[in-house]
Amino acid sequence: MNSSHYPFDKGRLRAEAAGIGFAAIGVADATEVDPDAHSLYMSWIARGCHGTMDYLDRYHDVRRDPRFLLDGARSVVCCAIPYTPPQRQPAGSPRIASYALGQDYHEVVRDMLRRLAAHIDSSCGSQSRVCVDTAPLRERYWAVRSGLGFTGINGQLIVPGIGSQVFLGEIVTTAYIQPDAPATGHCRKCMACVKACPGGAIGADGSFDARRCLSYLTIEYRGQLPDGIDPGDRLYGCDTCQDVCPHNRDAAPTAIEAFWPSPQLLSATAGTIAALTPDTYRSLFRHSAVRRAKLPMLLRNLQWIQRHRQ
Repeated sequence: MNSSHYPFDKGRLRAEAAGIGFAAIGVADATEVDPDAHSLYMSWIARGCHGTMDYLDRYHDVRRDPRFLLDGARSVVCCAIPYTPPQRQPAGSPRIASYALGQDYHEVVRDMLRRLAAHIDSSCGSQSRVCVDTAPLRERYWAVRSGLGFTGINGQLIVPGIGSQVFLGEIVTTAYIQPDAPATGHCRKCMACVKACPGGAIGADGSFDARRCLSYLTIEYRGQLPDGIDPGDRLYGCDTCQDVCPHNRDAAPTAIEAFWPSPQLLSATAGTIAALTPDTYRSLFRHSAVRRAKLPMLLRNLQWIQRHRQ
């Protein structure tokens, strides 16, 4: 079947996605990003709110139009996979963000997306490219455009009935798939995330300054950590704005075993982290997203925690 027509009905697409393990999907036409949305992003960059994440200030052609990512692209398929863990670390442990307690989501979600993309391409002779937050694609923008969910005050995508503890993945494809209506839901604006953010990174107007975000500081930032922000027990990342969000109150634990917490990470203590060597670090985090922070950074983060406990 020619990819200029609908490759198959939406029911078949959703059924295939559900069989692979996706909890929700949506489809948007691959077109240029809304000018106002692009302007807001560029203003955020101009104010330096992205901190030292220079990669966010590159490939603006792709960020503005997904067709630069794949020639002839006509559709963006957005997928969500819950990662809420069935278990949490014991109180007082050096805390690791929930998304990183299991297997590296890049590996798992990319494999799932490739399976769905192969199904699309084999059905209509299209070409597709999968993205798991490593390509310069405005994934939350496209998730809203595809009807997958809406954006909260904290900037997180909220999928109705599921919450915001989800991994996002996209398939940019030359197949013409009937688009869904953009999401019309909205945040309850309870301001719980604004009040609870440890670094005051979230503004009541929905603005966000990464330079005050504990996820940024403990994962991306390579410099000396500030004394003016108390990290609590947070070693890698921060779940606070999601933990207090009412949309996550009834979130069910993920059914995908690859995202279940590693027993080794659940039992890790400050002593475990302090005693890490390059070899034990590689062994402990071999298939973990925590590899984003190298061993010297984890030790730096641990010292930051201990400094504030004194």
